Amino acid sequence: MPDAPLLTGENFCNCCTQEGIDFESPEFRDNQGNTRIQFLWDQTLTPEQVNRMLPEEAGEFAGKAAPPEGFETGVEFSKYRIDAALRSAMPKRIVPSIDSTGHGTSVAAIAAAGGMLLEGQYQGMAPESALLVVKMGIPDPDSFPRTTELMRAMTYAVKKAVEMGMPLAVNLSFGNTYGSHDGTSLVERYMDNVAEIGRCVVCVGSGNEGAAGGHVAGSFKMNAESEGVRQIELSIGNYQRTVSVQLWKEYTDVFRIELVSPGGRETEVDLLSTGGKSVVLEETRILIYVGEPSPYSVNQEIYFDFLPIGNYINQGIWTFYLYPVKTVTGNYDFYLPSSVALNTSTRFFTPTPDKTLTIPSTASKVITVGAYDTVYDSYADFSGRGYPLKSVSGERILQGNVKPDIAAPGVNIATIGPDNTFVQVSGTSFATPFVTGGAALMMEWGVVRGNDAFLYGEKVKAYLRRGAKPIRGEREYPNARVGAYGNIVSS
Repeated sequence: MPDAPLLTGENFCNCCTQEGIDFESPEFRDNQGNTRIQFLWDQTLTPEQVNRMLPEEAGEFAGKAAPPEGFETGVEFSKYRIDAALRSAMPKRIVPSIDSTGHGTSVAAIAAAGGMLLEGQYQGMAPESALLVVKMGIPDPDSFPRTTELMRAMTYAVKKAVEMGMPLAVNLSFGNTYGSHDGTSLVERYMDNVAEIGRCVVCVGSGNEGAAGGHVAGSFKMNAESEGVRQIELSIGNYQRTVSVQLWKEYTDVFRIELVSPGGRETEVDLLSTGGKSVVLEETRILIYVGEPSPYSVNQEIYFDFLPIGNYINQGIWTFYLYPVKTVTGNYDFYLPSSVALNTSTRFFTPTPDKTLTIPSTASKVITVGAYDTVYDSYADFSGRGYPLKSVSGERILQGNVKPDIAAPGVNIATIGPDNTFVQVSGTSFATPFVTGGAALMMEWGVVRGNDAFLYGEKVKAYLRRGAKPIRGEREYPNARVGAYGNIVSS
């Protein structure tokens, strides 16, 4: 997903991250044809690349390419340089940052398109906002999925907003499935901390894993020692080159785990012995890592990395057997990687659609945005879901467990792509900028126009929740699909 900060009005800042933006699009310019992008940080470029491409005649305005102050990677382009590029016959040689997928441009247009094309038909939610754009870099092969790049982008965005004296609405249409999904990971805790810097609102899409079959949850009774086996079946499709499986549980719980291959080969995992080991079952090598709790979490991860001996891992049904040895909470969760990285037939046989929010939408202090279908007035089945909440008399539900916070249109949304194309898109990536733009408009009214100097952060979330109207197909609130509050209507 792409994006990071957005606000509307003369003194507002709007930002996008991940896949970049088509900076040449008229939708991101003002009435005089100048860019509304205040800064663009492309983490994928190097100063050497940019300086090699620079035309000689551009030297008087461009200067030497460099990362933003305080950072060591990427290249930062200022509004001054982007405006110069727009006046040039070779704009991409002066600002060689592109949106190769169209994702970032489409998201940014929903949030902030100025309505310059087709007589304003595609005007975004906050069409006059100043923009701050970050194109996230590619992580190292052995690194977590863009965690470092995301945290750098967020640090940059809030730092810029504070320096410029602007409130900041962050649109983050990005997420992954790695983690225990309980708010204790490094990136989740970081998002909670950064959401409190300056006058800031952070909106994050809930992901598209609700119907992907990538999660299984279960539990044993407390103090169970021989309650019975839990059998979790994983279908691995043809031509799957690799797949990983995470098992998360509380460290105090002890299970005995067996993994059986499609041909009946098996291996046992000793949870009392932390560290890694490698086993071969049929034509598949499996790296198994038994983790420890961290200084910030009581959870334990057991990680299975399936690698082929030849070209592909063995297709068929792989089965995990869990036997309770000692249980305190007895809860466990299995997660696969994001569905976009897997064959469609690689999934759990009996998945649990709840608790499929992607990280960092699981962070407490962000506004987590799900998707709904405006045609049927119903939640989108792909939309990442929260916890199985129950509104039962006498039962208390903690505020932090109510996710998503709100839902917005996310099915067949018309928006802008690169090169002034018009596209139709679906996903929580495209529901999120509706909420980000709405938050930006609220902050403009409150902070910029002086009606409420404290209209940011959790206060914006509270107003959005209260102002939402229920989705027609939902009978009981709160629920795991659309949280406690329903939906926000597109404008």
